[in-house]
Amino acid sequence: MVVLSVPAEVTVILLDIEGTTTPIAFVKDILFPYIRENVKEYLQTHWEEEECQQDVNLLRKQAEEDAHLDGAVPIPASSGNGGDDLQQMIQAVVDNVCWQMSLDRKTTALKQLQGHMWRAAFAAGRMKAEFFEDVVPAVRKWREAGMKVYIYSSGSVEAQKLLFGHSTEGDILELVDGHFDTKIGHKVESESYRKIASSIGCSTNNILFLTDVTLEASAAEEADVHVAVVVRPGNAGLTDDEKTYYSLITSFSELYLPSSA
Repeated sequence: MVVLSVPAEVTVILLDIEGTTTPIAFVKDILFPYIRENVKEYLQTHWEEEECQQDVNLLRKQAEEDAHLDGAVPIPASSGNGGDDLQQMIQAVVDNVCWQMSLDRKTTALKQLQGHMWRAAFAAGRMKAEFFEDVVPAVRKWREAGMKVYIYSSGSVEAQKLLFGHSTEGDILELVDGHFDTKIGHKVESESYRKIASSIGCSTNNILFLTDVTLEASAAEEADVHVAVVVRPGNAGLTDDEKTYYSLITSFSELYLPSSA
């Protein structure tokens, strides 16, 4: 087995989710299709609730910002004309959500609605989050060795907590010290990693970031964060240069913590 020695100064392990802790297939084949298939029903059921209205208002604001983009879907404000007007508005939100998802947008407005929909689905027991089998044992071991473990994902903090709180391994939220999403900055921008270090109260070189995306790895490295690229079934392939340049692991069990020796 390949063993990657964790630098002695590392006290924090920062984890991506999709393709790192969780199979991309779970996200692509279960989580996202659930949104497309159920968004209309969800909006019709929850429309009058304040939270749903906040979600719609945020999506409408995003739609206004996106007006210049090809194929952008506007969301009209209510004209107060009763049922037909409401159905048209709901359909506009549905169309906007599907348009954003088709482009793999990471807007806060989209992520917020998705998070609320997944929360309802997890709470009703309609789905459970999947993790690679090496993840939970490794995270337990790291914490026993005194490491802090944080999550950084483009999915909202709320969605992250849902995954860790409703998993096939049970509620494993207690294994995570904190969560970051794109509100702190995008994952391909090095400044985001400096902000995360500052928020945690450590130096960037005290962090080891595990991700399957080399653009994220490169941004983290620019901020002086240690990086390992996680190679999992279903993840995008790496170029020969990337394979040579980055430290690669195929399982969290391949990380060796000198502090626990």
